[in-house]
Amino acid sequence: MKLKAIILLAFVVAPSEKIMAQIEYPNTVKCDVVDEYFGTKVSDPYRWLENDTSVATMAWVKMQNEVTNAYFEKIPFRDKLLKRLRQLADYEKIGVPFKRHGRYYIYRNNGLQNQSVLYTMERLDGEQSVFLDPNTLSTDGTVALKGVYFSHNGKYAAYAISRSGSDWEEIFVIDVSTGRLMDDHIEWAKFSGAAWHGDGFYYSAYDAPLAKGTEFSGINKGHKIYYHKIGTPQSEDVLFYHNPAYPKRFYSITVNEEETMAFLTESGEGAGNNLYVRSLKQADSQFIQMTSDMNYYYYPIENIGSQIMIMTNYGAPRCRLMSASLASPGVDSWLEIVPESENVLESADVIGNRLLLTYSKDASSHAYVCDLYGKRLHEVTLPMIGSVYFSGKKDDKECFYGFGSYTVPTTIYSYDIEADHSVVYATPKLAFRLSDYISEQIFYTSKDGTRVPMSITYKKGMKLNGRNPVYLYGYGGFNISLSPRFSSLRIPFLESGGIYAEVNLRGGGEYGEEWHQAGTKMQKQNVFDDFIAAAEYLINHKYTGPERLAIVGGSNGGLLVGACMTQCPELFRVAVPEVGVMDMLRYHKFTIGWNWASDYGTSEDSKEMFEYLYKYSPLHNLRPGTTYPATLVTTADHDDRVVPAHSFKFAATLQECHTGTSPVLIRIDTKAGHGGGKPLAKVLEEQADIYSFILYNMGLKY
Repeated sequence: MKLKAIILLAFVVAPSEKIMAQIEYPNTVKCDVVDEYFGTKVSDPYRWLENDTSVATMAWVKMQNEVTNAYFEKIPFRDKLLKRLRQLADYEKIGVPFKRHGRYYIYRNNGLQNQSVLYTMERLDGEQSVFLDPNTLSTDGTVALKGVYFSHNGKYAAYAISRSGSDWEEIFVIDVSTGRLMDDHIEWAKFSGAAWHGDGFYYSAYDAPLAKGTEFSGINKGHKIYYHKIGTPQSEDVLFYHNPAYPKRFYSITVNEEETMAFLTESGEGAGNNLYVRSLKQADSQFIQMTSDMNYYYYPIENIGSQIMIMTNYGAPRCRLMSASLASPGVDSWLEIVPESENVLESADVIGNRLLLTYSKDASSHAYVCDLYGKRLHEVTLPMIGSVYFSGKKDDKECFYGFGSYTVPTTIYSYDIEADHSVVYATPKLAFRLSDYISEQIFYTSKDGTRVPMSITYKKGMKLNGRNPVYLYGYGGFNISLSPRFSSLRIPFLESGGIYAEVNLRGGGEYGEEWHQAGTKMQKQNVFDDFIAAAEYLINHKYTGPERLAIVGGSNGGLLVGACMTQCPELFRVAVPEVGVMDMLRYHKFTIGWNWASDYGTSEDSKEMFEYLYKYSPLHNLRPGTTYPATLVTTADHDDRVVPAHSFKFAATLQECHTGTSPVLIRIDTKAGHGGGKPLAKVLEEQADIYSFILYNMGLKY
C-alpha cells in the first residue's frame, strides 16, 4: 500500500490561541526556602517538589498531566501523526553480528517490538533461534536489556536489565548450552557489567537504599565491586574492592579474554579515569597503578602478550594509541603506537590481528586498517559521510560493521580486512523513499568567531523562503559527539517541508579535548552562544524565521534549551527541554549529579563559580512578566539520572513567570526514566506529542 503524507498547508494561528485561552495551570504552592551562597540569598519556593514521592508532589504531577493531556487531545492532527510514526517505524532493524564461542549472535527488531530480541545461529546464513527476548520480561515493554556478557569458558551468559528506565540494574544468568535461566540474581547494581573470571563474575553496585522512596533521587555514594560465584546467593558475594576515602567515584573491573589480566577503572572526578592493572597469572598479585590524573581517559583496548594497548588523550587532545606493560607501568614510559593526528581518534579495535581505527573528521567517520605496530595499510571505503561501528575479536577471521547517516538507515556489512572488501549483509527494507531527502553540512561563525559545523537535512526541492519549520537539536557537553545517524521518526517532519538541523557545539568531543573544555565550567556560555548563533544563521540565510523555529535537546541538551530560551526568548517559537538539568545550584545533590562537576563546576566551589552558574541556570533566570516560547518540558517518574525535580521546579516557575498566549506545559511520563531502554510504544507516543506541539504552535497542520 502506498503511504501518503499530508503536506503542511496554511499558516494558522487561531487554534493554538483558542486552546491557550482555555488552559488553567495548576496552582503550585510556594514555600519559604532561601539558601545563601557566598553572601547571596537565593529563593527556592518550589523546593517541596524535590520530594518526588510525596503525596503533594504526586497530586501536582497528576494535575499537570491532566492539563497537558487535555491540550494534546484538542490538537486535531495528533492521532494522525502518531499513526504515521507507527507506519514509519514498522520495518526490520538488524544489529551488527558478533561471535562468541563458535556461534553468531545478532539483535533484531521485527518493526514495532518494544525491545530488540537477541538471536543466535551456527552459521551466518543459518536458521536463527531466540537466545533472549526482553519483550517476555514485562507486559508493557518497560523491562529493557542493558547488556549481555558471555563467560570466557562459554558456559554462561549474564544479562543485565533495567526496569522502567531506571539506572538500577538487575543481573541474571543463563546456561548457554540449555538456555535455562539459573537461580542467580543480583540486585542494586549500577553502572556495571559482568566481568567473568572462571565460574563467576565481578560487578559494581551500591548498598540497597535505606529508606523507601529514595531509590530514584537519593545521592549515590560508596560504589563497590563484588565477586559473584555461580550457584550462590547474592548475600554470599565477596566484596572485592571499596574505597571509602572517595565515596563519590565509580569503580569497575574488566578481565581480558585469556583471563591473564584484570583492569580496574576509577572515575567520577575529572573528565577521565585512573587505570589499575593486575596480573592474574599469580594468585597473590596486586593491582598496579598505571595512571594518576583523572583529567584524562585511559581505555585498555587489547593485550598482545604482556603488552597492553591503551587509547588515551593524555598528551594528545585528539587521542592516540599507546603500548604499556606491568614492567614499566608509569604513563611516561608507555610507547606510542599511533600518534595523535589532525582528526580525533574515536575508537580502536584489534580484529583479525589488525588494528581498525575509526576517526572523526568534522563529526563524520573515517576508518583505517593498520598492522599491530600502527603502520597504516589502507582506508576502509565507506559509502558516504556517516558513522561506522566495527565488531570482531582479535583472532576472528571475520569482521562486521554497521554504517548509517542522516538519510541512510544502518546497513550491516561483512568486511574482508586483508582484501579491503565489503559485502552487504543486511539492509533495511523501507516503505518510504529516502531518495527524496538530502543532508548537507555547513559551517557558521559563533559569537567569538569560532567555526562551528551544523548538519541540515530536508526534502529535495525545498525553497529558502524564511518560512520553513526547523527542528534545531544540540547537546554540547561531556565530550560526547553528535555523529550522523538515521531516525525514521524524523520523516513526518521532513516530508511535510520541515528541516532537521543538528549542531556540533563546543563541549562535545567532535574536535577533541580542547573542543570539549571550551564548553565546560566558566566557558559553558560558549555552548549557548554556539546554539544561538546556529539559530541566527538559519534565520539570516532564509531557512526559517523566529515564528517557525523550534529548539530541542535532552539531558545536558535540556540545559542547553533552557538556557537559550531564557537568554533569547524572542528568537524561538517553540522550546522542548527534555529531561534537562535546570537547577544548576543543586544538581550535584541528587543521585550521581556530583559526577557532572567536571563539566559544570558546582555552586560550592567558589564565589566566582557560583556566580557563573547562577547567571545561566535556567531555573534561576526565568523572569516574571516575560513572554517565553511555547514550551513543552518533558521528564519521567523513574529518571534517576537527571531527577524530575529539575523539570518540576522549572515548569512551575515558568508557568508563574510566563505572559502571552503560548502554552507552557510539562509532560511527565510514567514507568520511564532518562530515555535509555524506553519501549518503542512510549517513544512513538512521546514523539507524536512533541511533533504535534511544535507544528501546532507554529500555526501549521499535518
